[in-house]
Amino acid sequence: MRFLVRDRLLGFGDDYWIENQHGDKVYLVDGKAMRLRDTFELKDTQGQVLIDIHQKMFALRDTMVIERAGEQLATIKRKRLSLLRNHYRVTLVDGTELDVSGKILDREFAVDYDGELLAQISRRWLHVRETYGVDVVREDADPALLIAVAVCVIHLAEKERSDD
Repeated sequence: MRFLVRDRLLGFGDDYWIENQHGDKVYLVDGKAMRLRDTFELKDTQGQVLIDIHQKMFALRDTMVIERAGEQLATIKRKRLSLLRNHYRVTLVDGTELDVSGKILDREFAVDYDGELLAQISRRWLHVRETYGVDVVREDADPALLIAVAVCVIHLAEKERSDD
């Protein structure tokens, strides 16, 4: 399953659609402007909220929280003690950890679990400017969660770069 995300619209407070490989609208990212923390919702085409994402307010390191139906699903933060600046850890509530690594700011990175690729994020496949693809490799993977992870990691990396 491949999804297309328009990169230039990734500012929080903006709303934008994520399309599948056929150009059909699949998810709406509803950015919530004028909030104390970075917040947005991932909605289906009927407007139902699938995932809520927000920045954790009181954390030593920048952390994003992903929730589904009011229940915490995952937290995302830069991996501690990593030699690679572009290496993030996603911790699911059941203790499962996903690794995200690659060239985050270039939109060339992977999400994997225990060495197995779950999703590949890339601009390489696309000829459309300012767009990147989220290619969900495993059929049993949760595409909404993996898209949310990709958007969160990019946001954290861009925020870290602007703070330097």
